[in-house]
Amino acid sequence: MDHGLWTNRITSLFKIKYPIIQAGMVWASGWKLASAVSNAGGLGLIGAGSMYPDVLREHIRQCKAATDQPFGVNVPLMYPNIEEIMKIIVEEKVPIVFTSAGNPKAWTGYLKEQGITVVHVVSSSRFAKKAEDAGCDAVVAEGFEAGGHNGREETTTMVLVPVVKDAIKIPLIAAGGIATGRQMLAAMVLGADGVQIGSRFVCTPEASSHVAFKEAVIKAEEGDTLLSMKKLMPVRLLKNPFFDIVRSAELAGADEEELKQILGRARAKKGMFEGDLTEGELEIGQVSAMIHEIIPAADVVKEIWDDYEAALKELRM
Repeated sequence: MDHGLWTNRITSLFKIKYPIIQAGMVWASGWKLASAVSNAGGLGLIGAGSMYPDVLREHIRQCKAATDQPFGVNVPLMYPNIEEIMKIIVEEKVPIVFTSAGNPKAWTGYLKEQGITVVHVVSSSRFAKKAEDAGCDAVVAEGFEAGGHNGREETTTMVLVPVVKDAIKIPLIAAGGIATGRQMLAAMVLGADGVQIGSRFVCTPEASSHVAFKEAVIKAEEGDTLLSMKKLMPVRLLKNPFFDIVRSAELAGADEEELKQILGRARAKKGMFEGDLTEGELEIGQVSAMIHEIIPAADVVKEIWDDYEAALKELRM
């Protein structure tokens, strides 16, 4: 397969070489990671969820200076400074925006009017249809295996992708539990046009997450993550002393208010960015059990693509 000639709906939509998207993860996805992935032929995303507006502007400018390839910004729609964030994205002429955690109708029309390609992250076929109706150019169907914030329904990627595929006509990106080319191929067979990968890119030198967190991820084994805080906003966490406190409270029947008090402020920053493995919130996917080394983002992209092609070749034999 000639990489230069290989195209599909996702590579065409984003004008990229490979249908591999790096997720815009809080405390991990700054300009260094986004530009490295984009330079390697994938689509890099800056994660706005952990950035103040002026910090986001700086990351967008640094990313532009570091790559001449397309890149995007991931924006959780529940962001408190959402108007300011969207204004910066338009002013800085960001070509692609991924939205999540909110109603796609709120901002899709505005962004499309500015000539921006819009993708929305969903955890069900019902929300995928809403995203399509709102005018989104593509959706990310994120399964239960994914790290970070997750769907309450616990629908796995293997079930979610074909269900969403049947519900929409726009391009579909699969996410959750994907770290290898074989997993990417499986997602494509199920109906995806591309994949979004988070956890694998956390374990790169370019990710802005703390090295102690990266090392904890590569030591993780099967069963070391669990979906927590369903009464607030479900989030998949790596098991640590903070997780144990949350789990005990949940088992004791803690309500939303009690969980909010336990969570407190800046808990994710403490864990993932500052490297506090005891008191911090460590968001990572189930696929962490398959990640065993910290390697450059460009090597991750190449490894995934080579593995994808090898697996495809095997199937055709």
